[in-house]
Amino acid sequence: MIQALRGMKDLFSPENEKYIYFIENCSRIAKNYGYEYIETPILEETALFKRSVGESSDIVGKEMYQFIDKGNNDVCLRPEGTAGVVRAFIQQKYDKAKVQKKFFYYGPMFRYERPQKGRLREFHQFGVESFNQANIKEDASIILMLRDMLDFFGISYKLELNSLGCPDCMPTYKEKLVEFLQNEESICPDCKRRRDTNPIRVLDCKNKSCQEIYKNAPFLIDNLCSTCSDEFEQLKKILDKFIIPYVINPKLVRGLDYYSKTAFEFVSDNIGAQSAIAGGGRYDKLVEYLDGKPTCGIGFAMGIERLMYLLIMPQNKRSGYYIGALCEEASEICFDLAINLRKTDKTNINYDIKSLKTHLKNADKQNARYCLCVGEDELAKDLIWIKDLENKAEKSISKNELLG
Repeated sequence: MIQALRGMKDLFSPENEKYIYFIENCSRIAKNYGYEYIETPILEETALFKRSVGESSDIVGKEMYQFIDKGNNDVCLRPEGTAGVVRAFIQQKYDKAKVQKKFFYYGPMFRYERPQKGRLREFHQFGVESFNQANIKEDASIILMLRDMLDFFGISYKLELNSLGCPDCMPTYKEKLVEFLQNEESICPDCKRRRDTNPIRVLDCKNKSCQEIYKNAPFLIDNLCSTCSDEFEQLKKILDKFIIPYVINPKLVRGLDYYSKTAFEFVSDNIGAQSAIAGGGRYDKLVEYLDGKPTCGIGFAMGIERLMYLLIMPQNKRSGYYIGALCEEASEICFDLAINLRKTDKTNINYDIKSLKTHLKNADKQNARYCLCVGEDELAKDLIWIKDLENKAEKSISKNELLG
């Protein structure tokens, strides 16, 4: 028997209902903040992610689904969403027009990693990207939007903040960090590799012995230039004003190479070990990395599978119609009723001839508001029997009265 690949799963009820509920409400909140929907291809050139995410990252180094297609193109399934949106932004020449654009997106991403609770090889993200908004208030707005989404779903969290500096303060800090790392030969092989490619990424290492060593490392938060320091203080004041508790995490560097200045994560300890459920930051140089004109940007993404573990669905109200025939002669009129009612409401029909009791039981299982049945008595009088399963009222009405 052929089964789904490891780390990839089918989405059935009730999980699919949670997924749709999540997407619909995140989209609604994003639109309230002025964002418009964008959909980018699942398959992209591998170079897009090597140049944006960075070859020093685990995503590019270990986790991408990469292959040569029949046209001899080096392609991969997208491991994250930001790079594709930036590529689309440049391809539409929005960078040259210097327009302010705000996008939200959702869909599947792919990373070849060890499957575990809330982390699959095919997973889904909801994300937003804002371009040409350099004001620190946009950083706060992004965080506020994500807060609104998590609050709507009743998901508890802790916000962690950091600043990754800018081209003025980052080079000096990197020199200090590399000097520190040169004297630490007991760091893991991955950190030794990162030391030579993108040293700040060592702080993101999950190796416990490395984390002990990095307690004594210099941190960028203590080496910011005056501009970055002032902006970070402004951000904290805005978050304080809107009562968003946060902690400063100087080791928070995010998993991708393109971040600068503001970086943040929302973490939860309700899915096992404390884990990030959403995060993002500013990437003011990414558009240039991908051959676009200088354009600032900021965004976030959240893993939907992780959040679905924490999501409590509201109780579904009964809705729509269930139609069942009580005799063979009633099948045609039941079918006609279903076609007409589907123009305005959800309608399910059972083609099998069943007893009234069985039809009522099926309607209840489907959470229908109304159960409609037609039998010999109804056919003789040209009526339709209908029961409101919410208030238990029942009556017989004409077809014209039902269809209005």
